[in-house]
Amino acid sequence: MENIMEKKSALKITGQRTVEFDEILTSKALAFIEEIETIFGPRRKKLLENRLDRQKKIDQGVFPDFLSKTESIRSSEWEVSPPPNDLLDRRVEITGPIDRKMIINALNSPAKVFMADFEDSNSPTWDNSINGQINLRDAANRTINFTNPKNQKFYKLNPSIATLMVRPRGWHLDEKNVLLNGEPISASIFDFSLYFYHNAKQLLQDGTGPYFYLPKLESHLEARLWNDIFIFAQSKLKIPKGTIKATVLIETILAAFEMDEILYELKDHSAGLNCGRWDYIFSFIKKFRSFSDFVLPDRSQVTMSRHFLSSYVKLLVYTCHRRGAHAMGGMAAQIPIKNDNSANEKAMNMVVLDKEREANAGHDGTWIAHPGLSEIALSAFNKKMPEANQIQRKMENPNITAKDLLKVPTGEITMNGLRENIKVGIQYVEAWLRGNGCVPLYNLMEDAATAEISRAQIWQWIKNSCKTNSGETINVTLFIQVLEEQLIVIKEEIGEDKFSAGKFTLATELFKSMITSEDFDEFLTLPAYSHI
Repeated sequence: MENIMEKKSALKITGQRTVEFDEILTSKALAFIEEIETIFGPRRKKLLENRLDRQKKIDQGVFPDFLSKTESIRSSEWEVSPPPNDLLDRRVEITGPIDRKMIINALNSPAKVFMADFEDSNSPTWDNSINGQINLRDAANRTINFTNPKNQKFYKLNPSIATLMVRPRGWHLDEKNVLLNGEPISASIFDFSLYFYHNAKQLLQDGTGPYFYLPKLESHLEARLWNDIFIFAQSKLKIPKGTIKATVLIETILAAFEMDEILYELKDHSAGLNCGRWDYIFSFIKKFRSFSDFVLPDRSQVTMSRHFLSSYVKLLVYTCHRRGAHAMGGMAAQIPIKNDNSANEKAMNMVVLDKEREANAGHDGTWIAHPGLSEIALSAFNKKMPEANQIQRKMENPNITAKDLLKVPTGEITMNGLRENIKVGIQYVEAWLRGNGCVPLYNLMEDAATAEISRAQIWQWIKNSCKTNSGETINVTLFIQVLEEQLIVIKEEIGEDKFSAGKFTLATELFKSMITSEDFDEFLTLPAYSHI
């Protein structure tokens, strides 16, 4: 039987081809992608249909619960395979997009792990996607360097660097620049396959491995698809089964009910679970958006101390440690504030408290988005966790129920909350359209997840005719009025020249259409993707 990897790929690349890009988009690499897409692409599409069916049931009042058909998996005793040596200690993981300077600085940072992100902190332009693959190839073979064109500062890797992990895009996203039989292929398969094909053997040779973060899963069947792809990819490149290690972000409310099952599906390839808190909040809003008794207050009031979030944390830590897996904490969105010592001290104290909470809850590590938070996060975990991790720290069963996970937090909706959601949402979409998926706004690092909260909250507030604490009914008229006011504020804050040179007109049109549409767009990146 002819090996498909020796055949010319049937994939059609509609994106730009350059000499550098062709070093990544080789015929064998594309044939590898094509084979995986051909075999597993139809399953992915069926699973996306399952998501729509599940949403219809929720809209009809069939709320999520723990699955009866997988009760035996939850009640029986088993563990995932042990982590490799360079994933034993993950007390601080820094995350960020796949641009060259970011990769070098993150790998050189004091963090134990760098998660290079093709997903929420990356705007998936064709240039970003392929340059990201080039950058990661160079990082994997330790040749990556960068000279800043403005000041000629030279960057290169230190002798000792953080462990590299990669987050491909989620199952819901296509790669529109790569077609098979005239249809765009899965962005998840594209990102994973291209990185794995070019780097797996080099990483193993250097004593590390192909390690991944898996985003936006909504069921154990979606984890099973990833596992089957891993098995196939390893076999194809003659790499031992279990070499790939993957941490699943529990960042949807539906996945929270299937933590055991997700670990079980990825048993040989599992590197634990992560509390993807911002997307989790977005998912909570999205899934129950049509129910007036599931309306959330201002984003600033939805903290990790709220019952539905603290329950999710307890369940995740308990489940992971019971199964011998890492339980990773969430993202600190704060960034250091220059030229305001008082505000910076307040922000950094919030980070300290958050990371101490995570360490005390039993997490084995945490996320940061800025190297300036490395020492704060390390200190919090070093105090609580002298060993490499806390996996041996077993919790008593917290007996988390569906009622705990679905308890809606109380609080107020304010006009200021509406204004902030509009300002963050508009400016994030505008930056994303320009190719930047990780944006510092108002002393927080915003990515697609936090922007999704802003967008989803406004839609939900309008849908349910919510009132602010000062008595205004939030409807389309009020939204458009406040939107126009905030565009003036944004222009004043960033300057007219920068505003005019940006993509604010398109960003405003997209944001307004998503908010005022009768139907809820599953992800803001879906309608926006056609514009990049």
